[in-house]
Amino acid sequence: MNNLSLKQIAIPLITTAIICFLWFGPIQIPYIVNIIISILIIIANYIEYKGKPFAALGFQREKFKFKNIFVLAPLVAAGLFAFYVFVLVPGITKLTGAPIDYSAFDQLVGNLPACLIAILLVWATAGFGEEIIFRGYFMRQFVKFFGESKVSIAFNIILLACFFGFMHSYQGITGQLVTGIVGALIALIFYLRKYDLWFVIAVHGFFDTIAIVCVYFGLA
Repeated sequence: MNNLSLKQIAIPLITTAIICFLWFGPIQIPYIVNIIISILIIIANYIEYKGKPFAALGFQREKFKFKNIFVLAPLVAAGLFAFYVFVLVPGITKLTGAPIDYSAFDQLVGNLPACLIAILLVWATAGFGEEIIFRGYFMRQFVKFFGESKVSIAFNIILLACFFGFMHSYQGITGQLVTGIVGALIALIFYLRKYDLWFVIAVHGFFDTIAIVCVYFGLA
């Protein structure tokens, strides 16, 4: 473990405890919980990093370019979605013998207003929310505590991928495994892009947008 100050240890532990309470505690606030947690993380990082919360998460101004966000990220998202549809889903389904439970999205089939609202929600809660939480905060905090050796990064990605998959338990065991693998691939992209949070937010957002379009047309 790296040499860290009491503040660098205490703030993440307290923040993580609050996050777990918001996720698993008796008071459930669906849809906006990840937005609330993201705000909490920004505040925690503001305190820990002396007024520079966004840079610590991976928001790199120099990488926020049109080509990266609106050309490269959609292409990566499309490739990842193709891998999801044609490789991951059939492969994991064959392994588990259970199809992914998409019933939570039944109301979106052929429902354009609901799909448009869903796209806004997934960009806010999944694109921004989940990426700030899992990649920007948890993954970066893990690196802060345990460094960037190959073993550390591999364990970092695998551990958070398992948790990311678990958080999608409403999709059944196959959905959890598939989502966990997708989460691991996004984490790997985050690492290879030198912790470019803007990029993985865009990849996640476009991935989910493609998924909602497929649900709308009854292709899921």
